[in-house]
Amino acid sequence: MKFTSAFVSFVTAISVLMLPGLANSQQLGQVTFSKGSQLSYFSFLTDQGVLIRVSDDGKILEWGTEVLSDRYDLYAQRLQPFTGRIEYYGPKDDSLFRGKVKSIGTCFITYYDTFQVKSKIGKLKSIGRAQLDYFEDYEDKILKGKIKTAGVLSIDYYRSYENENLRGKLKSVGSTPITYYTVFDDKINAGKLKTIGSAKFSWYSLGDRSDMRGALKSNNYRQVVSGVIYILY
Repeated sequence: MKFTSAFVSFVTAISVLMLPGLANSQQLGQVTFSKGSQLSYFSFLTDQGVLIRVSDDGKILEWGTEVLSDRYDLYAQRLQPFTGRIEYYGPKDDSLFRGKVKSIGTCFITYYDTFQVKSKIGKLKSIGRAQLDYFEDYEDKILKGKIKTAGVLSIDYYRSYENENLRGKLKSVGSTPITYYTVFDDKINAGKLKTIGSAKFSWYSLGDRSDMRGALKSNNYRQVVSGVIYILY
């Protein structure tokens, strides 16, 4: 049975909104990784079902809604553009904010002003009710400028004194720990995701066909852990 893109978008929005703790919360909704190893962005869900993608250093990258493929049970990587009202900070606003996004639909967005800690000035401060904070200069150098809290969730990364191949990688979101394969586990897949909370990931390796090595073996590219969707592209 085929459905119209409008219907699919509606179903997608409803399914995301029904996740525990996300409805009407404007909190962290998704965490996306590229190549199964590198954090790509965090996504915040607005009350209108719009996803706002944000880099680990607090830059808005994209916003819109997810689209489910008509042929496969997969979501398109790019979001469907939001057709509602978008506002930007204008010439009468602080020069730090001019030209930056002020609101997406009913979701208001703010930035740190000149009265804040120097390292935070101009950075994204809030998305709706979700407040963002960042690691500061006096903290681990490798974490400087990265998001430290996203709404009610604390964010952590592997520190400079930890495994050399893991330094700077996402380590936890709230109470959900994130681990990666090391060269001692699997040389071919070192650096790729091993676990996110209770979710486990396996990858094709030396004992598999050469053209499959490094690809995701377990069919779980999209997992819900503690109310947050984790996505592997």
